[in-house]
Amino acid sequence: MPAPANRIDARFAQLRASGKRAFVAYICAGDPTLDATIDVVLGLEKAGVDIVELGVPFSDPLADGVVNQMAADRALKAGATTPKVLEMIRRLRTKSQIPLVLFTYLNPVYTYGYDRFHHAAAAAGADGVLVLDLPPDEAAQNEELKPAPDLRHIQLIAPTSPPERIASIAKSAEGFVYYVSRLGVTGAQVEIAGGIAEQVAIIKNATQVPVCVGFGVSNPEQAAKVAGMADGVVVGSAIVKLIEKNGSSPDLAAQVEAFVKPLVDAVHALS
Repeated sequence: MPAPANRIDARFAQLRASGKRAFVAYICAGDPTLDATIDVVLGLEKAGVDIVELGVPFSDPLADGVVNQMAADRALKAGATTPKVLEMIRRLRTKSQIPLVLFTYLNPVYTYGYDRFHHAAAAAGADGVLVLDLPPDEAAQNEELKPAPDLRHIQLIAPTSPPERIASIAKSAEGFVYYVSRLGVTGAQVEIAGGIAEQVAIIKNATQVPVCVGFGVSNPEQAAKVAGMADGVVVGSAIVKLIEKNGSSPDLAAQVEAFVKPLVDAVHALS
């Protein structure tokens, strides 16, 4: 039976047909508020963003750098919860069909109910989920953690992953593979990491699923350089930092759009 239609798959098919790379933007849902998140996503869409990763606020986001940690803290203090994030997605879907990936940790998903979360997220309008602290082999060994079919399960691959590990992870990849270009936590960097092209080539040799590269990209030049070595680029902390600085501004969404558009244009200009 063929896989159900999915916005992530459809977007990559469109990009592939036009010879373009993907621009994936990360923001934390609920920062500064859930209503503002809807406006920011719409601003990202206007800027040409292909896929939005929505961080589900969590009290212990250990894979995130200080910028994204503080965004999660602001969202939690503003009242964001997992059910409220899903309700926000339902409202967003009345205005936009941009592909959405929930960027989360296992604890909030498991607390909600692993299977229940997947079905609820898909029903709300999410297209994929990236559970940062759930190793794929752990999911395979635990029946209750096996992937549900409702969402594409985005896999992370680290720069220290040996070829056999890459092959194992890539084999179960869906939607796209998120290649983490550097060790450590999320955060903008002055220079992009080395060895990206070589690692992406190894990953692409193991899967037909697109490969996007993130962790540290913060300006158009970096975005274009990284995207030129992969199927897409992920930018997060630089956008989240802008939201932190301008969260109380009535034109926050317009400011995000203006900041992101040159990065998107630099990536989409590649052929």
